[in-house]
This record gives sequence, structure tokens and C-alpha cells, in this order.
Amino acid sequence: MHAMKTHTNLWLAHNKIGLSEQKAKETLKNEALSSTFKKAIEQAQGLLGSASIDKTAGTLLYNMVTRLKDYNRLSFLTKYIVTRKITSELQLSAALDFIKSHPQENMDRLEFEAACGVGVMVTPEQIEDVVELIIRKHKDQLLAERYRFNMGILMGEARTALKWADGKMVKNEVDMQVLHFLGPKTEADLEKKPKAAKPKAAEKDVKIEQVVNGEANTEGKSLMEQLRGEALKFHKPGENYKTEGYVVTSNTMNLLKKHLEETGGQVRSRFPPEPNGILHIGHAKAINFNFGFAKANNGICFLRYDDTNPEKEEEKYFTAIKEMVEWLGYKPFSVTHASDHFQLLYDLAVDLICRGHAYMCHQRGEELKGHNIPPSPWRERPVEESLLLFDRMRKGMFAEGEVTLRMKMVMEDGKMDPVAYRIKYTPHHRTGDTWCIYPTYDYTHCLCDSIENITHSLCTKEFQSRRSSYFWLCNALDLYCPVQWEYGRLNLTYTVVSKRKIIKLVETGIVRDWDDPRLFTLTALRRRGFPSQAINNFCARVGVTVAQTTMEPHLLESCVREVLNDTAPRAMAILEPLKVTITNLPTNAQEVRVPDFPANEAKGSHVVPFSKTIFIEQSDFREKGYKRLTPDQPVGLRHAGYVISVQRVIKDGCGKVCELEVTCASSDSVEKPKAFIHWVSDPLRCEVRLYERLFLHKNPEDPAEVPAGFLSDINPNSLTGIECALVDHSVGKAKVFDKFQFERVGYFSLDPDSTSEKLVFNRTVTLKEDPGKM
Repeated sequence: MHAMKTHTNLWLAHNKIGLSEQKAKETLKNEALSSTFKKAIEQAQGLLGSASIDKTAGTLLYNMVTRLKDYNRLSFLTKYIVTRKITSELQLSAALDFIKSHPQENMDRLEFEAACGVGVMVTPEQIEDVVELIIRKHKDQLLAERYRFNMGILMGEARTALKWADGKMVKNEVDMQVLHFLGPKTEADLEKKPKAAKPKAAEKDVKIEQVVNGEANTEGKSLMEQLRGEALKFHKPGENYKTEGYVVTSNTMNLLKKHLEETGGQVRSRFPPEPNGILHIGHAKAINFNFGFAKANNGICFLRYDDTNPEKEEEKYFTAIKEMVEWLGYKPFSVTHASDHFQLLYDLAVDLICRGHAYMCHQRGEELKGHNIPPSPWRERPVEESLLLFDRMRKGMFAEGEVTLRMKMVMEDGKMDPVAYRIKYTPHHRTGDTWCIYPTYDYTHCLCDSIENITHSLCTKEFQSRRSSYFWLCNALDLYCPVQWEYGRLNLTYTVVSKRKIIKLVETGIVRDWDDPRLFTLTALRRRGFPSQAINNFCARVGVTVAQTTMEPHLLESCVREVLNDTAPRAMAILEPLKVTITNLPTNAQEVRVPDFPANEAKGSHVVPFSKTIFIEQSDFREKGYKRLTPDQPVGLRHAGYVISVQRVIKDGCGKVCELEVTCASSDSVEKPKAFIHWVSDPLRCEVRLYERLFLHKNPEDPAEVPAGFLSDINPNSLTGIECALVDHSVGKAKVFDKFQFERVGYFSLDPDSTSEKLVFNRTVTLKEDPGKM
């Protein structure tokens, strides 16, 4: 009964304060969160009486509840939110930080209000004045360096001086005043700054300094340069025995000789994903490392599916993995599967038993979990008995979990006798019902490497504890033994990449599917419009490091901007249209030629119509005190050759500006305007999707940072849909994943949801990194 009441209250909250249906469902799954949120709503309604909770306050209440550690402060913060003393995420974050460091009994209310900007109002005029002073302060350097000047300095000083101002308003003002001060970018501004040449005499010293604490300094090096064998100190093919920890037996040199005869001394690597999910950004490093290492050293790389668990494998994952490898620009030498070798692997398991290195065990799965498992009472079982039981296991004469084949060895992390084979009565994607027993990773991986004559088995650092078992098994069976090398994983903040957690996000409806552009799966990044070249460049920047690397998403976005700036043709689009009628245009319809790449007009152009009716961004007009279009201040129209001046402002019944009547004059005949704005005429209507980070905290999986779990950390503003945006006709014939720069707005990519009747664009990244982002 109580649960039903809570459910009803939260659905009422969903209707009253604008909490999305999905958010309400998600909240209900977390009993502690839903109970606290219910209390906050009740307290808010008690303070407001008959008045309703608006959407802004509702969102703040929800975010406050998800981040509040001390629920004794719930009513205190709720009151500040519903009485509009705390009205922004910035203030809420400051308030939460303050109460975290100030016990309730020692808290001074005036000090609290000062710390979180209660009552502070920042007007557009104040923002304008402060930015003007900052630009004046740096004017000499700005004039000297122009757009090469670090604009982050201006933003940083402005945000310090205007702590409680809206970050986007500050950024827009900085951009606008810089444009007014310097004028539009010239061709020289758009050229990439050449890198200073290193003096030849210092080259030796540079090379000596490139390794610090065992890590290579990869700055400025291409991926191929980093992946050349000599730079990585990897062994040469056939010289496996020279590597640290490699086990040499009496037959090692003969096996290596045979290996060289079969490979001709060629470098061979492999990329071995499990086909039970979609690849993510961490896999991009693995793909670049494995395929790139082979390519840099004139070798070959296999795409090998580790398909030994039929319960989780699906055709869509096999297809998507190969597609993503090829999208990143790599072509496998051969596509193989662990299942290609099931019969040989079984025969080798029989051989392992015969050699006395494996035995049949009846300990249950729960008894084998962890590291301090009790020794198996069947460890010394006679070989003949294990062979008989293994054959019966193969023929399906045991239940799942009733018996396993285990190897007699201790792994580096202390785990004893890992499982080699287990029973699964699930048809396999490729072999059907042929097998009911399947080999494990610990058994399969090194043997498949040996079978395929891999020279360098490259894997992430967590597999280091399997290195000794890797060498042990190949040597126990007297097979060619490759060398396992480990490198650091690539992780990103503000995301999750675990297959289990992404499935949870999909199942709860928080994201649409594995390719939702808010995720960091490779299919999602492609759908959002990230070029594959940018992802490869990012992996090169991260470097081929041994240490685990955790990067910020804005570093990846920076690589995306670099590529798109050179490859995405320009177009004009309006996200929030304001109708403008030009009353004195000489002819009703003209054509305007727009360069696809203003910095290099030789790369082509397109034509757009220009008529008496155009549309501009609502934010490009204000009624007073503004650097763009006002009743007292004209602006230029980009590419059109006209300057427009407001004659009449038309408003609707609510007092909102809905149309402007203007006159135009040739830009050659009037004083140069302070700003130029973009516009569209006779446009296409389209849908635009704007994406922000999916999670509020850097580490959504960290219980210390997000106690209620990653599902409680969803950013309610991670997706904003604009149904009636307008775009010029130059994009009309775009294909899915085609990319454009919408001038002054950002980089966009055509989404697969597009139809011939309506185009859908995803914002890939903004034109510049937003310093106001969390």
C-alpha cells in the first residue's frame, strides 16, 4: 500500500514539476531516493500553498535530492529553492559544497547566502561592461595575436568577476565583443600555426628525455611513430625468449624456428573482442594498438572473435564489431573465431589431461569464486578417470555446473587451478548444438594465439595476472608460445562503458540503444558525428602508455573539432527562428553564393536564396543594450552583402517579439557594422538534437561520488530536441552521417532517423569548448 502511494505521488510530481516520465520511473526504482524526493515535494508544496512548483524549481529539487549527503538539510535547501533564492545549478552546487563543509550547528546563514549568491542579480549590461574592461586590458596582445590568443583567459577573468552570471551569456558576450574588436576571421587567422622546428643539435637530447618513469612522451608523434617496434622495446619476431618472464623449455628454440618458417619473420597481432556487446572508446585504443602496431611494422592483424560463451553472443554484435574496426580505417588480414578451433581445443584438452596437467572436478561454481578457494579433493584423480569423465561431459551426460575441467597451475594473483571447460546447454551462434561444453578465456586465448602464430599478444593491464598461465599452458602442451604484452586501458570521465551498465541504461529507457549519441560506444560516437580520424588522433594523443589513462571528454572533442574544421562544409541554420521582413529589398528574390570553406574558397561553394523574408536567431536581437541587432544598432548579414536596420518590432499578445520589419542597405554604402549574423531564407525545416553529458558527476560508478548508483546520476538536460529548426537548402541532399558546420552554431551530423520529408541533425560538438561546462 505504501509503495503504491509513493508511486502515485511521484507520478503526480512528474505532472506537476515537469519531471519526465522516464525520470519518474527511474526514481521509483531507488526506494531511498524516491522517499526523499517525495519529502522534498511535500515540503515544497507546504511552503507554496496553492501555487504550483515550476519546472526550474522541480529540476533543482530533484538534483538536490540526488546529490545531498545529509538529509537533515533537506527542508533548509528546499525552502531556498521554492522561494527562488537558489535558482540555478551553479548556486545549488555552491550551496551543497557549503553545507558539506559546515556542520548544521555552526552554520551562519548570512555566510551561507553569500557563498551561494543568494540575491545576486547579474544584468546583461553588467556582463557587457565587465567583458569590455577585460578586452581593454588585453587589447595589445589581442591585436598582436588575434584569434590565436587564448580566449580562455578572457572567459576565466570574466567568470571570476561575474561569479553568478549565466555562463552561456558570458561566453556569448565574450565571443561577440572579440568579433567586434578584431573583425571577422581572415584567411591568415584560419591557418594552422606551424610547429617550431627542433634544432638538429638537440635531437639526441630530446630522444633521451622521451621516457620518464617508464612512460613515453608521445606529444606531437603520430600513432604509427609510437607503434614502431623499436620505440616500444618489443621483441623481434622469433626472439620471444629474450623477453622478461618468458619460459624456455628444451623444445622452445625448435618451436620458434618452425614458427619463423611459417611466418617468414612477419609481425602478427590480433584484436580479440567478445561478441557480446558493442565496442566502446576504450576498444578504440585496443584497435589502434593491435592493428596499428602490425601496420607500422609491415605485419598483419587478425580480427578474432572470442566466441566461447553462447549465452551472450548475438549476430548484431559480430557485425557491429567488424563494422567499427573498418570504420576506424583498419582491414583485418583475416576474420577468425575461437569456435573455428573447438575440435582442436578439445583434442588439446585431452592431451593436457594425459600429461597430468588437468583434472575433472565436481566443486560447484559458488565454491570456485574468489581467490582463497579450498583445494579440490579431486586434484589427484587418476588420468584415466578424468579422461572418461571428460568424454561423458562432452556427450552431455552431466548437468550444467555439475563438473568442470580444471588446469593444475597457480596464477600470478594466487588463483588456483583455473577452469578450462564448463557445460552450457545453449546453442552456439556458429556451431549450433554440436557442443555442450565450452572452453574458458584462460584456456582458449593463448592457444588460439599459438595456433595463429601470433608474435605479439597485446592486451590491457588487468590481464597481467594471466601472463604466467598464458606461458604455462603453451609450454605444458609443448606448443609455440607467443609473448603477452600489457598496456594501460583508456577510460573517460562522465560515462560508463560496462556492457552490463549500458544494457541497464537501454532497458530502463534512459538511452534509446547502444548507439544513443550520449554514450561512448563507437556506434554512438559515429552516430553523433565524431569522425573516425578524430578518434584515432585522440588515441595517438593518449599515447601507447603502460599506465591506465583516464581522460576528460573535452580532450576527445578537441580532436573532433580539429578534423571537422577542415572537412565539414559550412551551412547556415537557425535553431530558434525570428521572422524578419526586409521592406525595401530591390527584388523579391536573389541568390547568394556561400563558400563551403571560407578559409579556402577553392574547395567549393553553394548558392542559397535571399528574399524579403528571412529568419535569424531570436538571441541575435534585443530591444536595448546589445552588441548585435537592436532598434538603434544595425548588423550585417553574413555573405549577403547587406546591412539591416530595424524599423518596427512586432509582438504577440503576450508581449513576445515575433517579427521584425527592417530595411537593408548595401554593405559598401554604409559604415561597417559592429557585428555580422547568420540567417536563412526559404529554408528547409529540420529537427535538431543537442547533447550534453549523460552523467552529472565525473565518476558515476564511484559510490563515494554517487552513493545511490550510476542510474541516479543522470543529467536531466542531456538531450534537448528542437523540432522546428531551419536550415539552408545546401544540406538537402545530405546522406546519413554527412557532417556540416552550421555557422556560429556548431558542428552537426545527419542522423539515421532522417527521412525525405524531414532531416534530423545531431550536434556533434560546439564550435569551441565551453568553459562553463562542469
